[in-house]
Amino acid sequence: MRVLLVEDDHMLGSAVQKHLSQDGFAVDWITSGREFTEAVNCHIYHFVILDLGLPDVSGEVLLERLHSAQMDIRVIVTTARGSISDRVNVLNMGADDFLVKPFDLDELTARIRSLLRRLPIANADADAMTHGPLRLFPLRLCATWEGVNVPLTHREFWVLETLVRRKNQILSRRQIEESLYGNGEELESNAIEVYVHMLRRKFRADLIHTIRGVGYTIAPEM
Repeated sequence: MRVLLVEDDHMLGSAVQKHLSQDGFAVDWITSGREFTEAVNCHIYHFVILDLGLPDVSGEVLLERLHSAQMDIRVIVTTARGSISDRVNVLNMGADDFLVKPFDLDELTARIRSLLRRLPIANADADAMTHGPLRLFPLRLCATWEGVNVPLTHREFWVLETLVRRKNQILSRRQIEESLYGNGEELESNAIEVYVHMLRRKFRADLIHTIRGVGYTIAPEM
């Protein structure tokens, strides 16, 4: 799951990015409103963690831009301002949740998961993806094979989701990595190979094809 973190405090931003990355999220961290429009136009994000007190453009302005563009991105606002009127204001502007600084990193993760759980089942499954006997539910981070749930780690899920979403393409290792890791994260050289190996073990050996020297592609529907 890809998260956009908009935070100009380098100590806090680094801590949040590291914490969420360890919990299986791909986190892109930017420090200004100027970078915001480019980021949301270039990538698909499921969550934005938005600081209101940015140096160039206020978080309220960025929140209004998201709301006006009708982007399906859930937003958790973070700010040092904690009055009731501040909370009501950003919630009325379209934010999904609100955290007052300083906040606990485990609470941030819990609130992200809580927002996912509160989605109506119909909405949560609206973007389900089917590929033969395989079914993926991106908003609930779960997969089934012939109707039976198959436990996956977050990163195994996103490797599989990326391959199914672009099932008519051969994806390089770098292209798959972009769905798993945020900007600037250090990657193990064989990480994608390990995830592909685990997915083959959990589903079937020929589910993912290796195109030698090029990358990977999902097998044709059966």
